[in-house]
Amino acid sequence: MRTYQADVTRDGKFWLIRIAELNRSTQALRYKDVPAMASELIEIMEGIGSDDYALHLKVQLPDAVKDHLDRAEVLREEAQRKNAEAAAESRAAVRELLAQGISQHEAGKVLGLSVQRINQLVNS
Repeated sequence: MRTYQADVTRDGKFWLIRIAELNRSTQALRYKDVPAMASELIEIMEGIGSDDYALHLKVQLPDAVKDHLDRAEVLREEAQRKNAEAAAESRAAVRELLAQGISQHEAGKVLGLSVQRINQLVNS
């Protein structure tokens, strides 16, 4: 089975679809129409049916959009690290209270956590 790659870019108000294997292009007004337009171009130019090939879409995003996505990924990773640090500090706080002789039930009341959550923090 042959695979065709559709390189998709935004061009004004249209999505430009370039199929290098065919050295041909088409366009779509809405992104949801891109796969159908690419498939139609392949089927017309090659005289084949949809079961005879695979289509891979590769969307080329503007650099500004890529920059925002890269920054978002950095922030997500940072948030994961901060959440892990916060969980470690919560565990430390619970252990400190328990080390002072406070029961898990009392620690839960003082910290506004359930006894189950206190037990999870102690045992993690």
